[in-house]
Amino acid sequence: MKEIINIFPVAMRESLQRISWEGLEEIRVRIGWPAELIYDNRSKWLGNYDTIVDRHGLDEMLNYITGYSAYAMEEELKQGFVTLSGGHRIGVTGHATYDSNGKYGECQVTNIVDIGGLNIRIAHEKKGCAKDIVLLLRNGQSIYNTIFFAAPGVGKTTYLRDAIRILSTGDAVFPGIKCCVVDERSEIAAYHMGKPQNDLGIRADVLDACPKEMGMRMVLRTMSPQIIAVDELGKEEEFHMLEQMRCSGVKVLGTMHAGNLNELFQNQLVKNCIQNGAVERFVELVRLPNGARTFRIYDGQGNLLWEK
Repeated sequence: MKEIINIFPVAMRESLQRISWEGLEEIRVRIGWPAELIYDNRSKWLGNYDTIVDRHGLDEMLNYITGYSAYAMEEELKQGFVTLSGGHRIGVTGHATYDSNGKYGECQVTNIVDIGGLNIRIAHEKKGCAKDIVLLLRNGQSIYNTIFFAAPGVGKTTYLRDAIRILSTGDAVFPGIKCCVVDERSEIAAYHMGKPQNDLGIRADVLDACPKEMGMRMVLRTMSPQIIAVDELGKEEEFHMLEQMRCSGVKVLGTMHAGNLNELFQNQLVKNCIQNGAVERFVELVRLPNGARTFRIYDGQGNLLWEK
């Protein structure tokens, strides 16, 4: 975890080298408080109150994160995050500046300044975690159009990444499938210098840092994919692409935020997908009190097919 330790103030790095990284999911940094370590089912402070992060310390971190050039990270900061090498994502909070000249008169965030909080989400590769799920998503030599859903922090991206790896690689019974990954936030592949840092299997192609709707359209036309994988579906244009893919013979693997099936089905865009058959399987990921994960699989109408 050297890439994470090295973005912290020099005075804090020795404390970070002594912590347990097993099961660590987030490190939260807020001005006026010690750094908070978030594990599967518990949290703790980094050191004592003599390690409180002040304005100077947070500015030092921002310099390390941006390579002393906040301008270079401006596009990412507009979206409220910065991605590190290795796929670790840093969410930022502060004062948002915006204009109202966006599409259809919508406000567009132009920058986040006076940053006062960071959430460093630790990227994990858990190979094999989606093995049982993928077996239940297969449909002949392909898969069903599938959306993984869960509350934030449960592991949707981790399971999506492993599902891509399994399907892309294949096995003795199930041949590998060409998977195109549209990785808008650089979280799935951790793309760096032309190569994914995370293992997505041998038949995965990555379009990095491209808006999902645009990226899905591009790879659909140019890469002859069998599966297109995307993280955090939410915009109307992205769901329109799901409908287009349904008519093109290409399958989709995606994720969405929702605490349970009822919340998911209250989303009008999901309702439209149910009506037109654009999604055939929903996979609900659940975090148990001990931090372990389990899952439920539903058909395209929300009927429970499998529970573990």
